[in-house]
Amino acid sequence: MYHISIISSSIRTGRKSHNVAVYLQKYMTKNKLATVGILDLKSYNFPIFEERLQFQEKPTAATLEFAEKIKASDGIIIVTPEYNGGFPASLKNVIDLLYAEWEHKPIGISTVSEGGYAGSQALIFLQFMLWKIKAFTIPATLPIAKVQEEFDDLGNAIHKEETDKLASAFIKELLWSIKLTKKESYPSDVISF
Repeated sequence: MYHISIISSSIRTGRKSHNVAVYLQKYMTKNKLATVGILDLKSYNFPIFEERLQFQEKPTAATLEFAEKIKASDGIIIVTPEYNGGFPASLKNVIDLLYAEWEHKPIGISTVSEGGYAGSQALIFLQFMLWKIKAFTIPATLPIAKVQEEFDDLGNAIHKEETDKLASAFIKELLWSIKLTKKESYPSDVISF
């Protein structure tokens, strides 16, 4: 069974995107699709990093733990709100912290907003940034408009049947992409570097 880490990227008071991260964890666990852990950037409370991890002389234990969890994950789901047409600085901070850990890592993106656009502008910027560091962003996304009306504070979907259907398609694409990018899934005569 694959292991997926969900990055809950908002650190704001009263955040609603975290409810989507909890929902996705519950959904995958209940349906036995993967083992799942949430990497909550609010709990990590990272400072603004002045240097990438590979160049830090004395990285903190939390920084090393975060990097190891990303590296050990078969796939990542990033759940992010859209703030002023972009994504939170807390997410940019941890993406810039790492480099090799992101390379060819299958990543699914769920953007949320309190308005009707479901984080569509944040999605564009985030995909471009992840492409630049050679992450493998999957084609499927999970956009959530009016998140405060779609999930309760315990991570339960208000419109469960509809949300589960969208989540199923999103997660199936991520799992397919994980299988595709695993080295053992390629015949050895196809790849020669």
